[in-house]
This record gives sequence, C-alpha cells and structure tokens, in this order.
Amino acid sequence: MSVTSYADLRKDVKRRMDSAVEVLKKEFGGLRTGRAATSLLEPVVVEAYGNSMPLNQVGNISVPESRMITVQVWDKGMVKAVEKAIRDAGLGLNPQSDGQTVRVPIPPLNEERRVELQKVAGKYAEQARVSVRNVRRDGMDALKKLEKDGVISQDEHRQHEKEIQAVTDETIKRIDETLASKEKEIMQV
Repeated sequence: MSVTSYADLRKDVKRRMDSAVEVLKKEFGGLRTGRAATSLLEPVVVEAYGNSMPLNQVGNISVPESRMITVQVWDKGMVKAVEKAIRDAGLGLNPQSDGQTVRVPIPPLNEERRVELQKVAGKYAEQARVSVRNVRRDGMDALKKLEKDGVISQDEHRQHEKEIQAVTDETIKRIDETLASKEKEIMQV
C-alpha cells in the first residue's frame, strides 16, 4: 500500500473494508435458507453449444413464489442440459421441466441442515473479520510510514490511528449484524 497522504489512506482502508462486507453478503446469498432466491442458482454452469456457460446466459431465472425458482430457457433444445446442470450442481435440488420452463422446488430445511448452515455462515463472517483486521494492519503500517517520511506528525498519527480503529470497529459491527440477520433467516421455519 503506497499512499502519499492520509486522505488517500483513509479512502483506501474504507474501500477495502467495505468490499470485505460486500463479499460476505455475496457468500451469504449462496447459502440456502429454505426460501427461493435467484442467487441460489448463480454458481450453476450449463454445458451449452460446446461451452460452459452460466445459467443466466441460457435462460431467465425468476422466483414466482417463496419455495419455487423457475428458469425460462430460451432455446428449447437446452432444457435437458439446464435440468442436468441444476441436478449436478450439488445444491440438493430436483428440477422438473414443463415445456421451456424448468421448475426448481426448494425443499424445506431440516434442523440438522440449518445448524450446519449456521456454522458455514459463521465461518464466512470470521473470514470477513480477518480480512478487515488485515486491512487495519496495512493501514496502521502505512500511517507509520507517513510519520517516518515526515508527511504527518506524531499527534496526527495518533489521531488517524483512532479514526482507522473506529472504521474497523464499525465494519466489524456491520459484519456481526449481517451474520445475525442471516442466522435468523436460516433458523426461520
């Protein structure tokens, strides 16, 4: 991290911490909670026209009701490939075709699976916290360098350290709130 001013450093630290939270939210989007969400099928790749393509490039994915995802396949010849891709994706889903539409019912989660998903969510959150702490460490190192290079004084260094710590605390709090919300969603029957 090579910064020439504290303003650049603060922006960089904030941007990197925010991106850790965004990555966490994206990972949480892929955790199945018993409710249908289009993000559930994002990792699915279909063998189409001799290539591997993301599912959203061969059809429209939608959620008509809370326990059902539908994929409106654009090319009728691809319906079987889409069904196979969803079945083989390891998501525990069993798609059924109806003309050019593939219906994917979302089965309710059992208690054991919910607890498992909670643990996975906790691991994702811990990875995000570690990432934020690494950004804080990088920021603190950059502050020391700015002081050593004479760009900021010792008093400014102390003040900026407190500001970076405050941003870190705020970001960790957001991660914890996001985790609590996801755990509540997972445990909801």
